[in-house]
Amino acid sequence: MMRPSVAPAVAASLAGEIAVRRPRVLVLGDALLDSWLSGPAYRLGRDAPVPVVELASTRHAPGGAANVAANLAALGADVELLAVLGDDQEAATLRLLLAGYGVGTERCPADPGRPTPAKRRVSTAGQPLARFDVTPDRPPLARSGAALVGALAELVGGVDAVVVADYGLGTLDAGLRARLAQLRPRIPLLVVDAHALALWAAVGVDAVTPSAAEAAALLGVAVPARDRVGWGTARHRELVAAAGGADVLLTLDVDGAVRLPAAGDPVHRPAAAPAPEAHACGAGDTFVAGYTAALAAGAAPTAALVLAQAGADAVVRHPGTTVCSTGALTARLAAADRGRVLAHRDLLAVLGEHRGAGHRVVFTNGCFDVLHRGHVTYLRQARELGDVLVVALNSDDSVARLKGPARPVNPLVDRAGVVGALDAVDLVTAFDTDSPVELLELVRPDVYCKGGDYTPQMLPETPVVQRLGGEVRILDYLSDHSTSAIVSRIRLAQP
Repeated sequence: MMRPSVAPAVAASLAGEIAVRRPRVLVLGDALLDSWLSGPAYRLGRDAPVPVVELASTRHAPGGAANVAANLAALGADVELLAVLGDDQEAATLRLLLAGYGVGTERCPADPGRPTPAKRRVSTAGQPLARFDVTPDRPPLARSGAALVGALAELVGGVDAVVVADYGLGTLDAGLRARLAQLRPRIPLLVVDAHALALWAAVGVDAVTPSAAEAAALLGVAVPARDRVGWGTARHRELVAAAGGADVLLTLDVDGAVRLPAAGDPVHRPAAAPAPEAHACGAGDTFVAGYTAALAAGAAPTAALVLAQAGADAVVRHPGTTVCSTGALTARLAAADRGRVLAHRDLLAVLGEHRGAGHRVVFTNGCFDVLHRGHVTYLRQARELGDVLVVALNSDDSVARLKGPARPVNPLVDRAGVVGALDAVDLVTAFDTDSPVELLELVRPDVYCKGGDYTPQMLPETPVVQRLGGEVRILDYLSDHSTSAIVSRIRLAQP
């Protein structure tokens, strides 16, 4: 068993690359509408001993194949959904939600009289109480199925990948699977997420993403009660063979994911941290979307695994079905590698997530060549002024221009590793100019901090920050602590 050798930095760079390359992905399968009805419950019902929930809010989200499509679009892919929907209000809501993510649904046939699949959950104080589902009681009409097959044949030639999300609701029947097998040579990448994977073994799939239960059903054995990672690894070749020779991405929620390749050794990517069961809704959809988007953008499978698991880790931090954006994904990967120098594009994506949550952004900059007590004190003070602290480091060339040809003592990657390891620091980036003015224009911080014997009027950054609506703060200066003094003392001590 191996763990991915790919650093989160590589996967994070790939997260930004997906949005740049915009791979075209077709999602085919069972689309659902997920809904959450919530409110306080102060009493039990008189007609039955059940909590009476006073409905205060209703939230809708794409589910199933629609959630896969929404996640792909949020990561930067160009996405078209093919699914049979009803002609009801649920379908209208689902189409509207998907339009908000930029997912095309124009080729989704409407099947009169067949309800759009829906899952509705009732909760109070964050505690789920009940779920009631609307499940179609018949497969789609013949004309709806024919419209789906026709659209599939027209669209596959222009896509980089096809994702199948088969929830067993009758949409993806034997005829459609046979047609997909015929079209297989025109599909660069085919990924299948299905409850009954045995039905897809003959199609020629590149990768499948079963849960432990789905993998056990594929083999016709009992679901493993413990050590699911070890169980999947031991069953490596059996699972690949049963899946028709496809790579098997075994998704194990709190245990992360295991890639069982058709050729090669197993690779395990642990989950970041356990999450409540109620938060796991749709995490598998996010995993499938992340893995497919990464491969379609040119990533190696191991990097795609790291990215996909990070996406799942990001969404389980929130209740209900949640879509993972590029910013949320990059933030998750940045948290796993805090000493990494974020590219400006990635930094802005992460800060977009923070601002969406109402967080106050603090920004500071400097060489931070030889970290000392004065630096640590200053950065702690800066962090107390907001919710997220960005430290922008002068590049090595910039340090040399400012401090002389003998500096920096430590190269950028080392300085970033040390600064990023401090609890006070959330994000690290770099700039190559003598002043961070251009970067400040991009970041638009709420607070700009500087340490030392400055006044705001002395700083060229002050008018820029103030024009952007931020404030400038000068923090404590410890006069007996400076990198230059430390370097001088070291040199004097040398024989």
